[in-house]
Amino acid sequence: MNPTRKRRMTLVLLILGAVGVAAALTVYALQQNMNYLLTPSQVLAGQGAGYKTFRLGGMVKTGSVRRDAHSLTVDFTVTDGDHDLPVEYTGILPDLFRENQAVIATGHMDGARFVATEVLAKHDENYMPKELAAAMAKAHAKHHVGTPDPGPGTRQESAPAPSP
Repeated sequence: MNPTRKRRMTLVLLILGAVGVAAALTVYALQQNMNYLLTPSQVLAGQGAGYKTFRLGGMVKTGSVRRDAHSLTVDFTVTDGDHDLPVEYTGILPDLFRENQAVIATGHMDGARFVATEVLAKHDENYMPKELAAAMAKAHAKHHVGTPDPGPGTRQESAPAPSP
């Protein structure tokens, strides 16, 4: 092989290697920034064990909210109808946070409890993420709980699909 062809081949291989490394780093960064939405049943089944942080969705169980009198720490329980998961959050809760309302908490597991870094409350009577609505409907059907007809104006949003 002549020297010119050898230099071109080396250059092409270096460029391909650099593109491969850049693609691998991009995929790794995207995986680290993804938040998966899980219900208490899925978390207790071990599906949340592989994630550093994830989102926990469900309803705030009636009678479970306990506020610490000396700090902003709030303990409450999130339920999906089948299983309950205790949640601890330190901070100011959204105005719409209350018992028997939908909630999505972002955080991580610490032993048998979920430590939330962010809590989002249902912002109007028609909003619920698609994945959470499906999980809650399944739990309601299992326990023979009637669900109200959401009506034609119901808005459901789904999490964005991960990009390759």
